[in-house]
Amino acid sequence: MKTLYLDLSTGAAGDMISAALLELFPDREAMLARLNAMGVPGVEFRAEAVRKHDVLGTHLHVIFDGLEEGLPHQEHHSHRHLGDISHIVEQLNLPKSVKEEVLAVYRRIAEAESAVHGEPVEHVHFHELGAMDAVADISAACLLVHELGAEQIVVSPIRTGYGQVHCAHGVLPIPAPATARLLEGLPCFAGDMEGELCTPTGAALAGHLAQSFGQMPHMTVRKTGIGMGMKDFPQLSAVRAVLGETEETILELSCNVDDMSPEAVGYAITELLRLGAPDAYYTQIGMKKNRPGLILTCLCRENQREEMVRAMFRHTTTLGIRETLCRRYVLKRREEVCQTAYGPVRVKISEGYGAERRKAEFDDLARIARNENLTLEEARELIK
Repeated sequence: MKTLYLDLSTGAAGDMISAALLELFPDREAMLARLNAMGVPGVEFRAEAVRKHDVLGTHLHVIFDGLEEGLPHQEHHSHRHLGDISHIVEQLNLPKSVKEEVLAVYRRIAEAESAVHGEPVEHVHFHELGAMDAVADISAACLLVHELGAEQIVVSPIRTGYGQVHCAHGVLPIPAPATARLLEGLPCFAGDMEGELCTPTGAALAGHLAQSFGQMPHMTVRKTGIGMGMKDFPQLSAVRAVLGETEETILELSCNVDDMSPEAVGYAITELLRLGAPDAYYTQIGMKKNRPGLILTCLCRENQREEMVRAMFRHTTTLGIRETLCRRYVLKRREEVCQTAYGPVRVKISEGYGAERRKAEFDDLARIARNENLTLEEARELIK
């Protein structure tokens, strides 16, 4: 499985995450041109190779109207609200799905600011330079992740730093209030370095992109990228992005029951599938006291564990659930639509490990069989 690992153990900022992702592309100049082609108003991206603490990485400069966030300059007095940001994002040269990701991340920031300042999300304002800088960082990160096509994104615990930070609202503790809100529910730690190592944009991206948190999974590494920021610290503060292949794993949750009706078993399986379990089924067994019973099995991903365990206890009579971690080998799947004399037919294509399979969608075959007064097999032969 193509896996992206984001190591935020020495800091997390939007420009650092984007710079690390950019380093994963073989043709960085072409990808940089794609970032500039997004059309963020007044923004230009520039990539620069930098060395900090004897480590070479990339810094992705975001220049807005000739100014760069983080450098001394006169403050812009104009402000933007979430509605303004949404309008800007909708005009970007990006796939619809990426625009939705960008808006979801930016809304996280607006909701955090709303909670901190006690005003409606729609009324939260961002000074123009900071707003456009965040739009650029978030758009760049979301587009780069989209282009990488990772099937799984794992993020490390986030290092926040400690101390105080000076901002427009005065002197605030680190992590700043909005950042602290964005970090709720995420694994993080202060570390031993004083300073703001995690920005609101970095926290928002981490919370949105991560499908799971933890140490780098067992993987075959294909490429590593290092993203540097503007600030200098006594120790290295950078984002490391690792792209590689992992073996897919899946959890097998199972329980034995001998006192449920067939209707209740069917309902339990339906509910597990409705909640997103990749599969759920039962196997008939003989139990103690010579009773016929069954094993109810639910396959799920690790981040679904708690939800599925709760559902199994809720919808079955079991007193205990077993867990087994399994390696999983799957064929890559896609769907094509073939035009036939009898209407469009969806075809499921599975391939990998030297195998390839093609199978017409049952519902489409059944439609043709009914319309043409054929058996299912006759319909299958007809469209060949």
